[in-house]
Amino acid sequence: MTVTALDPRTALVVIDLQRGIVAAPAQPYTTTEVVTRSAELADAFRARDLPVVLVRVSFAEDGADAVPGRSEASRPGGTRPDGWDVIVGELAGHPGDITVTKRNWGAFHGTDLDVQLRRRGVTQIVLTGVATSIGVESTARAAHEHGYHVTLATDAMTDLDPDAHRNSVERIFPRLGERGTTAEILELLAGTHS
Repeated sequence: MTVTALDPRTALVVIDLQRGIVAAPAQPYTTTEVVTRSAELADAFRARDLPVVLVRVSFAEDGADAVPGRSEASRPGGTRPDGWDVIVGELAGHPGDITVTKRNWGAFHGTDLDVQLRRRGVTQIVLTGVATSIGVESTARAAHEHGYHVTLATDAMTDLDPDAHRNSVERIFPRLGERGTTAEILELLAGTHS
């Protein structure tokens, strides 16, 4: 189902659009396309005095605050380049935006995201970012569990694996909220918040 409504207090939540992550190849959309569409949404939200939340993932240099536990998948190791966790320039530099630093896949666990949203009366979030099947999906699941209306801007997110992206968009997201393109969300935003 395409997006049908935006609540009067809807926030845009942008996941991991930071230098080190947008440098990786992605599909089915390039990270450049995702950044451009997310920035377009952010501008529209800011123009209507609606919250914009920029979520970034970061860890201590020694990795002591990274998620523990065993996993079959290898974890990125070594030293990360300087500035890898800096929000991309197309989205950064707006004093009214909220920045949340996470150390997990999802943006709710171990952060003040829920408090930041509730204090502003937010009842719905629009999600964008990278990677669809990891950070975006984890945040969407938690938002749903926290009782927010969830809208997923499906052309403003991408993944390292196009099959993983497709699985999230087609099988998981319909159970968590509504999906829409950037253009559909912008049109709805213009009509609801003029």
